Amino acid sequence: MNKKDLVKQVAAFADLSHAQANRCLNAFIATVTDTLSQGDKVTLPGFQTFEARQRAGWTGRNPQTGADIEIPATTSPAFKAGQTLKKAVNA
Repeated sequence: MNKKDLVKQVAAFADLSHAQANRCLNAFIATVTDTLSQGDKVTLPGFQTFEARQRAGWTGRNPQTGADIEIPATTSPAFKAGQTLKKAVNA
């Protein structure tokens, strides 16, 4: 399912116009993105938790030359499924 399909499903499920559903989805994405960029997390009980996780830097190796390279520390978004979602997927 892509974004267009998701907007269509949300519009039908919530009895919204396509434009309203698209604005809602865009607002949700923007809100989650903004919250994670501030270092906070978003928890939707039973569904999913979105959070930003710190990843330490390390020394890697260039596969072409074999030279050591320093890979910097990064912050990455992470998602953890809630129990209700896990049970629904495994049913």
